[in-house]
Amino acid sequence: MRERDFYTEKQESKTAHFTCPHCRQEGEYQVRWLRREKRKQLPRGASAEDRAQYDRARSYMVRMDEQLACRNLRCRRRFDVPTQQSVVLL
Repeated sequence: MRERDFYTEKQESKTAHFTCPHCRQEGEYQVRWLRREKRKQLPRGASAEDRAQYDRARSYMVRMDEQLACRNLRCRRRFDVPTQQSVVLL
């Protein structure tokens, strides 16, 4: 069994406040996250090893966006998402 069988996945976006490193303009940006929630029941046909792995599994979120585009019309440069976690345990 694959690890993805233990989770339900859905995308969501959250707002975050960042400053462009090029033009120094602050702004709020939408950052996309992939939310993986642990299923309530173990999928059918699971072995004892799969059960142990399912027991250790936890719900978490993974950031999908690595770069953002500046909102300033004169700048419009892309920059990396600074100082924010890429994985968040729920």
